[in-house]
Amino acid sequence: MQRIVRWIVEDGGERLDRHLAQVLTDYSRSAVQKLIAEGVITVNSKVAKAGQQIEIGDVIECALSAPESGLPQPEPIPLDVIYEDRHLLVINKPAGLVVHPGAGRDSGTLVNAILAHCPELTKQGGERPGIVHRLDQDTSGLIVVAKNVAALEQLQGQFKNHQVEKVYLALLEGTLQPMHGLIDAPIGRDPRHRQRMAVVTSGGRPARTAYRVREYLGKYTFVEARPETGRTHQIRVHFAAIGYPVVGDPLYGRRKSSFRLPRQFLHAWQLTLVLPPGGERRTFTAPLPHDLQQVLETLKSEARKA
Repeated sequence: MQRIVRWIVEDGGERLDRHLAQVLTDYSRSAVQKLIAEGVITVNSKVAKAGQQIEIGDVIECALSAPESGLPQPEPIPLDVIYEDRHLLVINKPAGLVVHPGAGRDSGTLVNAILAHCPELTKQGGERPGIVHRLDQDTSGLIVVAKNVAALEQLQGQFKNHQVEKVYLALLEGTLQPMHGLIDAPIGRDPRHRQRMAVVTSGGRPARTAYRVREYLGKYTFVEARPETGRTHQIRVHFAAIGYPVVGDPLYGRRKSSFRLPRQFLHAWQLTLVLPPGGERRTFTAPLPHDLQQVLETLKSEARKA
């Protein structure tokens, strides 16, 4: 029995075989090469070649041999549903919840939760039914889920064409100046640490993050960040690159931070998109979760005492 794994590329500019080795974590590099040689992998409905370059927005499909039981199963995990209609869900994802199975994790993910909430999603098949875009495990906030294939394709098109507006709330180390700005710096794989991304001088993909300072809180800056592109870890990488890393970031933050937080202070606060099929343009908002709100209140209290 075969299972179809389908996803849209969020961060292009590298060889297909290298990309697949990062996504198909249960397969060795040689096994990935064999899949390509067997012609079971397509890019934009065309049989793939190992050395071809992939670009953001490319649709990759893999026909993999596996038992049906290997597909994600419904699990009664509570969901904070901000909006729902016949075509999509807008969910306020809590920090700590992984979006989809992978890298040895086959349960306890957002996909398992939405399969229980929307049993019809099983018709989409694959390991990531309904998933249009992702959030890092420890980033909270808004994520949109498509309830049918037509909605999935339309929403993916909106992301590809930069028609979706996203606003994040972040707390940064240091006093960021000026109060408004645009970070325009290409992002690619860190040549020294392949599990990380970095601002690179060659081989990176264009990346732009606009920001606005909301408030200065002692040695910290509370900002709104608007990513104009969708690179992996973009906000975290950009602020770290200019010397103001996200507070609590274990990967890009300061090793000796003056602030202790169990996870990075990054929240997908606002999301604006067109409701499928061809509906109105809507803006959704997810309030700052309690753990992050508590941090702000503590800093404000300390600032008043100073």
